[in-house]
Amino acid sequence: MVEIRRLSEETINRIAAGEVVERPASAVKELVENAIDAGATQIDVSLGNGGKSLILVEDNGHGMSATALALAIERHATSKLPEGDGGNRMFQIASLGFRGEALPSIGAVAHLSLTSRPSNSDNAHMVKVDGGKISDIAPAAGGIGTRVEVRDLFFATPARLKFLKSDRAETTAVSDILKRLAMAHPAIGFSLTSDGRKTFAYPAETGGEASEGAQLKRLGAILGRDFADNAVPVMAERDHVRLYGFAGLPTFNHATAQKQYLVVNGRPVRDKLLNGAVRGAYQDFLAGNRHPALALFIEVPPDELDVNVHPAKTEVRFKDAGLIRSMIVGGLRAALAEAGHRASTTVAGQTMAAFRPGYAQDMSRQGDFAAQNINAQNFQAPITPSAEGMAEAAAEWLSTPQAAAMADPASASASSLAGLPLGLARAQLHETYVLAQTHDGFVIVDQHAAHERLVYERMKTQIAEAGIKRQILLVPEIAELEEDAAVLLLSRAGELADLGFVIEDFGPAQAGRKAVLLREVPAMLYGADLKAMLADMAEEMRELGAGLALKEKLEDIAGTLACHTSVRAGRRLNIDEMNALLRDMEATPNSGQCNHGRPTYVELKLSDIERLFGRR
Repeated sequence: MVEIRRLSEETINRIAAGEVVERPASAVKELVENAIDAGATQIDVSLGNGGKSLILVEDNGHGMSATALALAIERHATSKLPEGDGGNRMFQIASLGFRGEALPSIGAVAHLSLTSRPSNSDNAHMVKVDGGKISDIAPAAGGIGTRVEVRDLFFATPARLKFLKSDRAETTAVSDILKRLAMAHPAIGFSLTSDGRKTFAYPAETGGEASEGAQLKRLGAILGRDFADNAVPVMAERDHVRLYGFAGLPTFNHATAQKQYLVVNGRPVRDKLLNGAVRGAYQDFLAGNRHPALALFIEVPPDELDVNVHPAKTEVRFKDAGLIRSMIVGGLRAALAEAGHRASTTVAGQTMAAFRPGYAQDMSRQGDFAAQNINAQNFQAPITPSAEGMAEAAAEWLSTPQAAAMADPASASASSLAGLPLGLARAQLHETYVLAQTHDGFVIVDQHAAHERLVYERMKTQIAEAGIKRQILLVPEIAELEEDAAVLLLSRAGELADLGFVIEDFGPAQAGRKAVLLREVPAMLYGADLKAMLADMAEEMRELGAGLALKEKLEDIAGTLACHTSVRAGRRLNIDEMNALLRDMEATPNSGQCNHGRPTYVELKLSDIERLFGRR
C-alpha cells in the first residue's frame, strides 16, 4: 500500500509556481501588474532570449521599504487584499494583483533580484531569491521605484523549459500582454526592449485613464491608424456600471478575433460572456467567419465582480451577467447606428489595390476584405426581373424639394453635390451596380446589398415599434427537453413571452427529461424547427446567462427575409429609383455594409483616379 506523505516546502512552492508562472509572458504580466498597482507612470520591460535568460521590469512607482521588501517575497503576503468581515471583503478587490504569489513563485524557479526605493527614503534596498533560497536584505543603489530582474527562468524546473516555444514566439506573447495592459492604462508609458532592440515605446497619454482622446490615441498607436480611422466611440452607463471604448466599423473586419480587446476594471480579460455579447452585437452585420476589431472597457463596482476564478486572473464572473451582456450589445449597436451609412476607409484602398498587376494571385493570401470578396457570390441573391419597394421609395424622394432642384442631374454643381455624401446617380452598370458622382469623386453601389440592409433596418424598426407579432398554434406543440434546460426556459417564460414565445409547464420530469408546451410562437418563425430552437436557446442562456438569444435569432431570420425581399441584381433601375436608393442609404443607420459585413458601396476620390492614370 502506498503511504500518504507531506510534500516538501520546496516541492510545494514549485508546484504553486507552475500555476502562476507558465511562461515568460506570465511572469511579465504579474510584474507589470505589480508596477501598475504601485502607481507607476512609466514601465520599461527588457527581455533576453524571449524572456528565458532575462526579464527586467523597471518602474517609477512608490517603491518599497526594506521591511516591505522582505515581506514581498514571502508567499501569500500582500498589501492589496482587504481583511475583515469574515473574509467577504476579498470580493472588493480594486487592484490587479492580490494573492501575494507572483514574486515567491518566480523566485522558486528562477534567479530573482528586487531593488526598490520608496519616495520618502534616500536609500534603496535589494533582496535576492535563487530557486527559493532568500538572501539577506542589503543596501543598494537605485532611484525611486522598483527594479525586478529575473534571470534563467525555470532553471530550477528544467522540464518546464521543454514546453517553451521559440524566442520569437515568447517575445510575441510578452508583447501581446504588454499591449493589452497599455491599452487599459493610457496614462502610463510602456516600452519593450528585446535583445537590445527597442520593440515599441508608448508615451503616457494626458487626459486620464478614461479620456476618450487619450484612449483613442493609445489604441491608434497599438492597433494602427486604420483602426483609429474606422472606429466609432462606444458609451453606455447603467446601475453603476460603465462601458466605454471604440468599436471598428463592420466593414473593417478580420478573419480571427485577435483584434478584440476587452478590459474589466483595468484588467485585460478573455471571457465567454463578453465574447458572446460582441458576437451578438455584430451578428446582423458580419458573416459567421468574420470578426470585428474593438477595444471595450468596463468599470464595475468591485463587489459586483469575482476575479478569483482562474490562476491567470484572465477570467471574471459578474454578479449580474445579463446586465453586462445587454449593455455591450446595446452600446455597440447604438454606436454603429451613429455611424450612419459610413463604410471603412480601407475599402477604397483595397479597391485601388485590386488594379495592381498580379492582384488576382495575391487575393488568395489576403485574409480580410479581399478574401471576402472572392466568396461574395455566396451571399448574392438570385437574379429576378422585378422587385417591390424601389418605385415607392423613388416616388417619395421625387416629392422632396431637393429632388425638384436636381431634376436634371447633368446640371448639378459641385456645391449642390457637397450636401449629398453619396452623390447623384449617373448610370447603372450591368443592372447590378449604381454609379454616382460625388463632389470630389464617385461612388459604386451594390444595389442588392444596399437595399437588403435598408429593408432589414426597416424590419428591425417595425419590430421595435410594434412589437413581435405572435402566431397562435392551432394544435399546441410539446417539446421534450433535458430537465435543466426546460426548467431554465420556464424560469424565463415572461421574457420569452415578450419576444413572442409563449411556453407552459407540461407535467413532471421523468428520467431526466421534462416537457414544455408551446402555445404561441413569433409569426416569422412559424414553420421552423421550434423544438431545436428551444434547445439551442436553453444552451445559450446557460452558457451566457442572458435572455437575448431568441431576439438575436429573430433578427437573424429577419435578415434572411430582407435578403429575399430586396432589389435583386439584374433589376434595371431608372435614375429616380437609383437616387431614391442613395438618399435612403444616407438616412439609414448601418447602410454602409450588408448583413454579411460586405460594403454596400465603394467610394473613390478624384485623387485616387488621378493616381491610376499617372496624374499624381
